[in-house]
Amino acid sequence: MQNLFKTPCNLPSTEQLLLAGGDARIAVDPLSGLNKYGCGPFPDPQLLAFGSSTASIISAEGFAAADRLRQKLLTALGTESPSTVYAREMQRIRQECLRLCDLSDVTGLELIFSPSGTDIHSIASQYAGSGASAPALAVMVEANETGSGVASALADNTVEIAQVSIRLDDGTPRPPAAIDADVETLAGKAVASNRRILLILVDQSKTGLIAPSPACVIALHRRFPDNIEVLVDACQFRIAMPTLRAYLEQGFMVALTGSKFLAAPTFSGMLLLPPALAERFQKRPFPRRLSSCSSKADWPTNWTGAEHLDHAANFGLLLRCEVALEELRRFRAVPQAAVIEFLRAFAEAIRQRLASDPHFEPLPVTPLDRRPLIEPDNWDHLQTIFPFLLYHPQPAGRTPLSREETLHIYRQLPTTLDLTDRNSDIAAIRCQLGQPVACGSRNGAAVSALRLCLSSRLIVETATSSDKGIGVIKNALLALDKTAWLIQSSVNEV
Repeated sequence: MQNLFKTPCNLPSTEQLLLAGGDARIAVDPLSGLNKYGCGPFPDPQLLAFGSSTASIISAEGFAAADRLRQKLLTALGTESPSTVYAREMQRIRQECLRLCDLSDVTGLELIFSPSGTDIHSIASQYAGSGASAPALAVMVEANETGSGVASALADNTVEIAQVSIRLDDGTPRPPAAIDADVETLAGKAVASNRRILLILVDQSKTGLIAPSPACVIALHRRFPDNIEVLVDACQFRIAMPTLRAYLEQGFMVALTGSKFLAAPTFSGMLLLPPALAERFQKRPFPRRLSSCSSKADWPTNWTGAEHLDHAANFGLLLRCEVALEELRRFRAVPQAAVIEFLRAFAEAIRQRLASDPHFEPLPVTPLDRRPLIEPDNWDHLQTIFPFLLYHPQPAGRTPLSREETLHIYRQLPTTLDLTDRNSDIAAIRCQLGQPVACGSRNGAAVSALRLCLSSRLIVETATSSDKGIGVIKNALLALDKTAWLIQSSVNEV
């Protein structure tokens, strides 16, 4: 990692900074101006954005927040070094993030910044195996439900990977008891060999599942406290603040990103470490692998081992985290009662449409039950990710779209098709859904699910409008209209 510039006058533009300090996944195609997630560095208010389980276009408010911070950096860099400015600003964001998450009162709680959720998993796994005599075992749900790069980020000479399926061959959720049983078996064998275990609880997966159950993970952690460390993969950030605190109080570390539910630009990650675990990690050797992907200011002040890190200024990460904070500020200002009321109305409308339209099949999602961790009385026990399969209606019966056909439909959703027939209004709709996720097979054909998702930004929009969310629901139904129209008109072109 290197400083993004040598002199203050070379500070890139806001849009350039938003694309810097990550990896190839956020680089934009020179022709489309979009990255691999279909997002660019500028606001696009005409796009109906319901793809926050993958990524979102930056909002006008978010871009303005990033631009204000860039102007602040320009002023500071006139008299101070990039590393000094970067360290101060990252500490400011660290403190404000803890405040917005209602965690400022937790003494010893530490926050580590990292470009992506994949990198966060790498930090957790490297510390799980640091200084151990045998490779640690990372137990996680299947990679297609978390992230394509997570498994590779975890696996190396110090960590072995064991994946557990959370959906059956037909895409329906496995019974939670069966998932828990697999996890318990894997953990028990590893403990018998006196190995360290990184147990990853995903809350929520790409298709909106929690697995393994919090009850299972809590029991295993209490039974084998010397062998098991728990990472809660909450990178979707679809959890309320009491839930976040409850996980930390169990002694679990929690991975968050600002790029999913909060709809900030991709590559804005954070790892929260509860006090006892932070103290334990600092007694272990600092993993060498982390030296190439971290700056000193990304780590807590006086973190053991971090003093040897580069003092590079990753202003791209800084600006993206600032956008995430802006979106979190706006969401926290919405009363929870209003959030819950809208989520219920939205879910009713979307479930009804998915169940009644022959082009769709809603993919089952188990209830978001985190007991005994916490009672389901916050907004985060309500569904915000709605996965569904695509079908081509035929006189003899419905035929599921293949994975290739589903991907073809997905890629056309953000485009405008210039037609003069009576469907031109639908063709002109530009929308964004969550990327296809492999979900078993139908009639012997491998299928993928698209995902219609709510973001904090859409919830804030309902709170600042006079229609109580009717406009957002209408736009979501329009996105499904466009999807159904594409199936009718384009599937044969694949």
